[in-house]
Amino acid sequence: MNFLNKILCNLSKSTEKPILQEVEESELKTVTNFQLLTWINEARKKIKLAGLLPGNRCVLLGNNSSHWVAINLAIMAEGGIVVPLYPRQASSELISMMRDCSPTLLCCADESFSESLTSSLDTPPKILRFSEIFTISSKLEDQSFNNPDSLSNSKQKITERTNDENNFTQDRVVTIIYTSGTSGEPKGVMLSDSNINFMLQRTTVRLEELMENVVKTGDDRVFHYLPFCFAGSWILLLTCLYRNNCLMLSTDLNQLAQELSVSRPHYLLNVPALLERIQTRVSNKIQEQGGIGYMIFRHGKSAWIRQQNNKWQLWDPIWLLLGRSLVFSKIKKKLGPNLRALICGSAPLLKETQLFFQMIGIPVLQVYGLTETTAICTMDNVNHTVAGRVGPAISGIEMTLSSNQEILVRGPNVFPGYWNRPEATDEVLQNGWFHTGDQGEIDKNGNWEIVGRVKNIIITTSGHNISPEPLERKLEAALPQSDQIFVVGNSQKYLAAIITGQLNRELVEQGLKKINQELPHYQQIIKYYLTEEPFSIENGLLAANGKVRRSAVENYYQSEIKALYDEN
Repeated sequence: MNFLNKILCNLSKSTEKPILQEVEESELKTVTNFQLLTWINEARKKIKLAGLLPGNRCVLLGNNSSHWVAINLAIMAEGGIVVPLYPRQASSELISMMRDCSPTLLCCADESFSESLTSSLDTPPKILRFSEIFTISSKLEDQSFNNPDSLSNSKQKITERTNDENNFTQDRVVTIIYTSGTSGEPKGVMLSDSNINFMLQRTTVRLEELMENVVKTGDDRVFHYLPFCFAGSWILLLTCLYRNNCLMLSTDLNQLAQELSVSRPHYLLNVPALLERIQTRVSNKIQEQGGIGYMIFRHGKSAWIRQQNNKWQLWDPIWLLLGRSLVFSKIKKKLGPNLRALICGSAPLLKETQLFFQMIGIPVLQVYGLTETTAICTMDNVNHTVAGRVGPAISGIEMTLSSNQEILVRGPNVFPGYWNRPEATDEVLQNGWFHTGDQGEIDKNGNWEIVGRVKNIIITTSGHNISPEPLERKLEAALPQSDQIFVVGNSQKYLAAIITGQLNRELVEQGLKKINQELPHYQQIIKYYLTEEPFSIENGLLAANGKVRRSAVENYYQSEIKALYDEN
């Protein structure tokens, strides 16, 4: 039984069970298995009537919602290839992706947005809006739940159709997910049934390990706010459905703190930027309050850091005990009383941030992977995390390093290729190994560290090869008030940085002095350009997943970078 049949079978067996909950203000709006099945089957009818045939591409464009989930499953159940796109992405990029995948159908939540996208395409797809897809199913749902006999008949019809086995081959492409385009034009990553089947089995095992020995009633409490159109986010969604475990969905990122207090999750998937912001806000708030609480926090934190470095001092056990009992435990309770762990991926997390959450009693489990590896290659060991590293390769996956320290991956998680790009596929898939483009290191226990991107290496005129990402992370830790740090210096005598955020020069120079004294001369950052304008999706300097587009930043600040070196 493949993953899709298992999900549909789960939905049909326990129809009254909650499977999705949308967080709205202070309430959880529940969708049962039967309701989701109703929507899936209604969506299947509509997309089939719209002309979608097996193998056709169907673009799915909308924010996270229960209806988005239903359409996603319906497209795959009809044999179509779902192409999830990010609504916040620039229109020009969305149009480029649609031209590339040539969809037959566009399912779109926004009525005006869909027409503006398709009008410039040579062969526009048919448009189905969410409101059109679910008109009939909403009426059916209202009638059914007011009439027990009607409810029973509806369930029987839906489960009969659901139980019709879909005989899909393991190499069938089920989705095309576009890469972030940080190093060029986004490419469509094809993922197959076998890729997804393999990965869901592995994620299921790891989440069960995470929740082992946890006293709870019912499902794991899982909260989710990241867009489903990204591979890691999509895999978490499918994992919950595969496990028949309810997933709570954010409906307003501006109310994230309130939604977390309502959902009270055991775990959630995160990006480093959010965790780093939480660390900064908590630390600043305690400092602003001052008094004995801040004193205990400061001394307790120092004791914790010395403990991690095996440099205990005489009074450290007392300060750490006071910190844990009077401050750290209260911070944890406020962030989430049920939190078993925070799962973090998409980019390297500052070691200091990971240690901060461990200090207050919330482990941060890092995950490393790319869209091309079905989102995951490594996962932190639930019972033993190493701060700054992303854990060992998951079972069934091989990872090694090339001569230039590039991470190579082989296993059932590796994608079959890029959509319509055989040359690009051949470039990254060589002799059975996927060339990730990431520089890495591995310790004696098999825990991996991601150093940076091979293509981002800076070569100074002295001949030194320097990865900018570790330096950027160091300076970000020294300047928590900054938004972004971007290190430059290729073919130059020294390194410089572009720093964004609300900072003054005194703060920047203090931060530079702090990190430079710990670095060899060729890695020291000598000059900088300070700007209040952050890198963003809107100005084209961030990709849709929040990663920095390095070539775009270099072009955007071309004259400013030139001035940093012309002064000498």
